[in-house]
Amino acid sequence: MGLLAERLGVRTPSLYKHVESLEAVQRGIGLQATRDIGAVLARAAVGRSGPDAVRAITDAYRRWVLDHPGRYAATVRAPDPDDAEYLAVGDEAVRILFDAVAGFELTGERAIDAVRALRTIIHGFVGLEIGGAFQLQRDPADSYRFLVDTVIAGLRAETPDAPESASPHTRVGT
Repeated sequence: MGLLAERLGVRTPSLYKHVESLEAVQRGIGLQATRDIGAVLARAAVGRSGPDAVRAITDAYRRWVLDHPGRYAATVRAPDPDDAEYLAVGDEAVRILFDAVAGFELTGERAIDAVRALRTIIHGFVGLEIGGAFQLQRDPADSYRFLVDTVIAGLRAETPDAPESASPHTRVGT
C-alpha cells in the first residue's frame, strides 16, 4: 500500500479512507480488467462465428494482453467463490469464448476443453512473448497465427457431443 500511496502522492494512512486493504485494490483492478477484456472480446466477436470468431477473439485477446500486461496479470486468478459481482463479470467474458466454440458444434465437456485450450494458448504464448522469449528471426505474430490455426484445425476435427440442456459455462475458473 505504501508504493501505491507514493504513486498517488498521498500518505499511506490516507489510502485507507478510500480502500479497505491491498486485497480490495487488487480485486478492483482485476474486476475492471476483466470487464475491459470482456468488452474487447465482445467487440471482436460481433458478426462472426466459427473459425472467424476464434481468430478475431484470439487476436484481440493477444493485443489487449500485450498492451496491458499488468492488468492482465490481475485477471489470472480465481475469484472469491462468494464474490457474485466478480463471478458474473468473469462468466460474461468467458461466455464469449464459449459462443465462439459453439460455431464448431462443441457442447458440454468438449466445449469446456476447447475454451481451456484457447485460454491456455493465449496465456502461454503471450506470457513468453512479454518475457522476450521469442528471439528467433520470425515475427511472433506469424507464429501466433500458426498456433491459432492449428487449434482451429483441431476443433474442426472434433466430433460434436450430443446437445446438453445445461450451459457449460457456469464459472470463471475454466
